[in-house]
Amino acid sequence: MRTAVRIVFAVILLAAGWFPVDAQEKLVLTLDDTVRLAINQNPNHLATEERVNQARAQLREAAAGFFPSLTAQGIQTLDEKLFFLEFPSFIPGQPPERVEIDFTRDYQFSLSLTFPLFTSGALTSGFKSAKYGFLSTQEAQVQSKNETVFNAKQSFYGYLLAEQFVKVAEEAVAVAEKHLENVTSMYKVGMASKFDLLRSEVQLANLKPQLIKARNSLKVAELGIKTLLGLEFSRPIEIKGELSYRDVDLDPDECLIKAHRHRPELQQLKYQKQMAGEMVKMARSASLPSVAVSANYNFWADAFNFQKNTWQNFYTVNLVLSVPLFKGFANSARVAQSKAAVRELELVRKALIDMVEFEVRQAILSLNEARESLLSQGKNVEQAEESLRIADLNFQEGMATTLDVSSAQAALTQAKTNYTQALFDYVLSLAQLEKAMGTGLERDNES
Repeated sequence: MRTAVRIVFAVILLAAGWFPVDAQEKLVLTLDDTVRLAINQNPNHLATEERVNQARAQLREAAAGFFPSLTAQGIQTLDEKLFFLEFPSFIPGQPPERVEIDFTRDYQFSLSLTFPLFTSGALTSGFKSAKYGFLSTQEAQVQSKNETVFNAKQSFYGYLLAEQFVKVAEEAVAVAEKHLENVTSMYKVGMASKFDLLRSEVQLANLKPQLIKARNSLKVAELGIKTLLGLEFSRPIEIKGELSYRDVDLDPDECLIKAHRHRPELQQLKYQKQMAGEMVKMARSASLPSVAVSANYNFWADAFNFQKNTWQNFYTVNLVLSVPLFKGFANSARVAQSKAAVRELELVRKALIDMVEFEVRQAILSLNEARESLLSQGKNVEQAEESLRIADLNFQEGMATTLDVSSAQAALTQAKTNYTQALFDYVLSLAQLEKAMGTGLERDNES
């Protein structure tokens, strides 16, 4: 009976999450998983979401200026100086009469209301400026997302590249070990010289450091993915994917149109320019009159109790007209600053458009270069494999030396390395082109 109770109790604790769960469960990541986790967990990208929340709060703060403000205040007077008035006596020989007068009360409560009626456009411009600032911050978040997606793809492809380099190095070591076994067998029966044996051993020894370096690069690539995704370094992961060629038909003009339409930096500058324009209006409104209504309602008494006739009250309602006459030319200076900011943003936008077009064209050129290199390297791998096969057969028949076999092995290793690198350059160039066009996850389906 006790055993059954313990089992039930353990099940309840486990369901409630009181027992520790294995935190070392392997995380399997595809390319889509890597991109999704990078967007949801990368600290740098998550920081942009907080900046959007901050801009949204600033927008609400600007909208609050259109509403009246109500303030309550309570005052207790701890000490005061009383006034004394002297009145001359009408009776000869009598001293003047002194009267003590208290113009304040020990306890005062007040409600103050202020409502702006006309601000010469200052509140409207302030609200529009905050709105454009909020939209600009949203575009900055899209820019961060675009960069995060690219970084995720770069890290994912970089891991696959390092993994392929490990496979190439392992294959080279395996081929060198097999060749060493053949040379050793031939040496034992007198068909190979001591030089051939030493040459094969040296070739194998030279390949092992490359394998160690490739495996270390793979570990570094794994740490890079974990850092990007905000994962613990001790968390085991498994990357599922492969570097594959995907042919794309590119129209440079269409790519430029997409970049002008989707690139978040251009949209961000557009909102910043509109915000600067509203700042010009706000600076001008500081020199114009404003009208507001203010009201005060007061209670005061000399004793803090609520007996009848203890508290007195009075109120005032005022219509306030404010006309700034002179502020030492500060307003004109602010207007000049805002106009200069508008002109600066126009120049920055022009420079950014040129930079965006440059990045798009550069990415297209890199993609075409990687495609041509990939096609040529694919043929080189086939030729290098055939050359190694022939060299190995010739060596067994005594028609080739160990140097010939080692050279063929090195050529095959280099050919596979170049092919893998070209494949990586191609997929990365395609990701760079998507980044240059600003076609992120949610904007790909547009246009």
